[in-house]
Amino acid sequence: MSTFLIVDDDLASCRTLQLHFRTQGHEAHVAHSAAEALAARGRIAPELVILDVRMPGRSGLDALPEIKQAFPAAHAIVITAFHDMETTIQAMQRGADDYIQKPIDLEELNAAVAKSLRYAHGDAQGVLVASANHAGGDRDNMVGHSRAMKEVFKTIGLAASSGATVLITGESGTGKELVARAIHRAGLNPSGPFVAVNCAALVETLLESDMFGHERGAFTGAVERRAGKFASARHGTLFLDEVSELSHAIQAKLLRALQEKEFVPLGAREPQSTDARVIAATNVDLATRVRDGVFREDLYYRLQVINIHLPPLRERKEDLHDLVEAMLARINREMRRHVWRVDPQVLRCFEAYGWPGNVRELENALMKAVALCPADVITCDLLPAQMCSTPAAITSGDRPEAQWPLRDVERLHVLRVLEATGWHRGRACEILGISRPRLRRLIKQYGFAVPACAADDTEEHADDARA
Repeated sequence: MSTFLIVDDDLASCRTLQLHFRTQGHEAHVAHSAAEALAARGRIAPELVILDVRMPGRSGLDALPEIKQAFPAAHAIVITAFHDMETTIQAMQRGADDYIQKPIDLEELNAAVAKSLRYAHGDAQGVLVASANHAGGDRDNMVGHSRAMKEVFKTIGLAASSGATVLITGESGTGKELVARAIHRAGLNPSGPFVAVNCAALVETLLESDMFGHERGAFTGAVERRAGKFASARHGTLFLDEVSELSHAIQAKLLRALQEKEFVPLGAREPQSTDARVIAATNVDLATRVRDGVFREDLYYRLQVINIHLPPLRERKEDLHDLVEAMLARINREMRRHVWRVDPQVLRCFEAYGWPGNVRELENALMKAVALCPADVITCDLLPAQMCSTPAAITSGDRPEAQWPLRDVERLHVLRVLEATGWHRGRACEILGISRPRLRRLIKQYGFAVPACAADDTEEHADDARA
């Protein structure tokens, strides 16, 4: 049983909600103004405040911060008959967990209440995965204890002091630039510049000038002499990301720079020397590009004097906890938030997910969750839909099914029915014994990603219009 405080000047609405929550076993108090609600401080300790926006005297929006301060353990749901973007934004910024429009849909309200109570009761109490004094929150810091990452760390240590050219391979989002920066920091000239070039981001006509520089008058628009990336990286490291995108002409000039340690800026007559260490990275198979005649074989071998391959995240899931811990520490610091805990169900979703975007995808998911989290626990509803839409994500917990929370049982059953019917909403509703609007709300509530191959259910639209 939980304690609610309903704040609304509409007596009938207060009475209806009070009876609704009491039938569910909750203790529900009412107040008909913000002042009356604040006067209840000390007499009741609500876990949830349901607050109307427009009331005589002080509005619910104006009073929300003070109500949150008066009842520090309470979560808040704002309700209003006047739905607009600005009011919604203000409500969420002032501490509301959710925002519901009148006339109230009781199923929508129940879902919002259940979500808020999970935070209030610590039902999704989570595991503490980060803290304010965590030392691993540096953006350039690499973490992981898997065997694959230990090999990467060892290779970085051996390669860094050698000065040899390094080729870093791996899928997009695996952290190739982090490896390059780690080699630079542990290398012979850590105080020198680290200059990064995205070889796919520059047009061909500008890439040579950007790499090697140009003299004044070298081409139309060259009104002054400009140093290129090779010159800027002297006494440091030049990182060539997506090196596979270089044209044959640039490949030839890069090969000369690697072999002879010199380059010629556009429009210049004399070559310039360079001691910049070159580290290249690619997410494609360069050996295949060589066989296809797209990439020079001699440059390929010159680049991969030392090769470091970064495994995809799906092959080193034992590193997930370390990654989440380090990323949360940094994200909380950068966003000035205090979201230190993660629901165990979220970790199960992470374990079951395939991570096509690798570590970058994990970071983006955590950033979104922290930004939208109303408390200090990341729950599944804050994740992108595709991350928790597989049975494996639901069933991989350690507890037997008989000990699952009701929401997990419901979520798994609904997903199983949808998959068994080929995502045909009509047949799924018949099996579940619910309406299509109710099924749509469940799909949205549990974050199911509707597959592109879902069965065509054209009669659903007509039925929805009548519902």
